[in-house]
Amino acid sequence: MQDDGAGGDAVSNNKTKSDISEFKYIKAVSVGSINPNVLLADEGRDSQMELLNKCLNDYPKGVIIGKDIAIGRYMLGEHELTLQRTVYHVGFLRKPAWVDEGENQQGHLR
Repeated sequence: MQDDGAGGDAVSNNKTKSDISEFKYIKAVSVGSINPNVLLADEGRDSQMELLNKCLNDYPKGVIIGKDIAIGRYMLGEHELTLQRTVYHVGFLRKPAWVDEGENQQGHLR
């Protein structure tokens, strides 16, 4: 089948997909907590979501390249407590200027 240039193959013309080797900086953004001793307030979860949104919407825009989900189940007497933490791995083509040097050093690829 010959491509006339009008429609084209959607898969081969898709330039929005990135190869993982293109990312020079990866930031791990944690949302939630599985520590039953330190329950996360709504303000804490909101600040975590604000950081994730900043990674995805500010310049340079990041891309979620993976996520890890951890679930903790705890028994408190007769009651069961279930907590969840999701860590989003956000890849950037270069390190954003707004990322502090002292913040989460393990997110930097060398």
